[in-house]
Amino acid sequence: MPRSLRIAIGGIHIESSTFSPHLSTADDFDVTRDDALLARYDWLSSVRPPWAGDIEWVPLVHARALPGGVVDPAAYDAWSTEILDKLAEAGRVDGVLLDIHGAMSVVGREDAEGDLVTAIRSLIGPEPYISAAMDLHGNVSSVLFEGCDLLTCYRTAPHVDVWETRERAARNLVDALRRGQRPHKALVHVPILLPGEMTSTRIEPARGLYARIPEIEAREGVIDAAVWIGFAWADQPRCRGAVVVTGTDAAAAEKAAGELGEHFWSARDEFAFVAPTGSMDECLDVAVAAVADPSRRPFFISDSGDNPGAGGADDVTFALERMLARPQIRDGSLRAVYASLVDPEAVAQVADQPLGSPVRVRVGGRIDPRDPGPLQLDGVLEAVAEDPAGGRCASVRVGGLSVFVTSRRMQYSELASYARLGITAGDMDLVVVKIGYLEPELFDAAGDWLLALTPGGVDQDLGRLPYRHVVRPVFPLDRDFAADLTVVTR
Repeated sequence: MPRSLRIAIGGIHIESSTFSPHLSTADDFDVTRDDALLARYDWLSSVRPPWAGDIEWVPLVHARALPGGVVDPAAYDAWSTEILDKLAEAGRVDGVLLDIHGAMSVVGREDAEGDLVTAIRSLIGPEPYISAAMDLHGNVSSVLFEGCDLLTCYRTAPHVDVWETRERAARNLVDALRRGQRPHKALVHVPILLPGEMTSTRIEPARGLYARIPEIEAREGVIDAAVWIGFAWADQPRCRGAVVVTGTDAAAAEKAAGELGEHFWSARDEFAFVAPTGSMDECLDVAVAAVADPSRRPFFISDSGDNPGAGGADDVTFALERMLARPQIRDGSLRAVYASLVDPEAVAQVADQPLGSPVRVRVGGRIDPRDPGPLQLDGVLEAVAEDPAGGRCASVRVGGLSVFVTSRRMQYSELASYARLGITAGDMDLVVVKIGYLEPELFDAAGDWLLALTPGGVDQDLGRLPYRHVVRPVFPLDRDFAADLTVVTR
């Protein structure tokens, strides 16, 4: 009777902007270990699917944070050491499932995930298989590709297939181990660097690009096909598009990777923002006029340059200042929400006062002090609530504007977070939110929507960012060049 398989699970999951002044520390991460780590995965519940049965799953450690700035090396070193120590304690393993993002940046390192997989491989040796589940906004460096036997990533943006992707990575690993055949793999680096807001799978050409994956995956000899958009807000050589195909047949994997790489590159001029764009003032001009039409309310504006969901500091006050300059908002004739600014000091200053109290408080600009820096709010304490993501939060009402201030960085992507502070988004004229493309609940709630090209650590206008280390040429920073779409096979 064949022995049962032993598979270890762990990882460090964060998307890091090297252009953001925020430093991601251990306090920003949610960490799971032991049974709590295994409980994250539905396919490891008491009723397991057949492919997941008769396997000993070995929990390592998993650390996950909201996207932010580069990671404190002390935090990274502690978790990577714990992963390695637990692997050493575990003894023999047949495989490792890495649950990672792929765009983690650590102070002093250019390829954090590559470093992690190299350390794991050095410990477990060449025989066990490693499978990585990743975000499509991650990066596939040559080092990561060499260290892993299987790689896969999300196929939707906004990401509605996160858990499906993790299960696929695990299932592919189990299947490969049971076949006893190390997969063939093929990589194409595509010299494209695009913000996620230009590559939503809701629209072409990304929709068509990812729609090709099921057909390719169904081919004889192919296990998995994956397309990484890459991460635009890190200045590192690994940051660019990538295609990886794994298979039981080397020729089939190589052919499929070449096809997807060519498709990705040939579509480069078709990528456009998922919504109409403009400066913050241009977007406000449109919104103020538009809300006279009830069908266009609530009108959403994305404060995209400081989006914490991509790594922004979450306290740039530029968009808020432009809102407060509007007389229709100041006099209350237009009902609006600004979500949000992280400022635990401001929350502590006002949150214990009685609701309805007049408050004067300076907010924002403590992490990312770019103009205009901290702003003074003279208003009324409207609501206080505890949010699972943002900690203690307060809403300060200034004229017709509710300004949300949080104790922890968070993204107001779910309607329940607004409701905790007494706001029904559908009753508002205008909602300005630090986000890029609208996540599903907001997208469904919006009467209309614009993407404001605001300043911040995840500026959508890539030409305004001071790149020094990305490999050039790369589209769209460079346009007149022939791409090297060489397929690398292993």
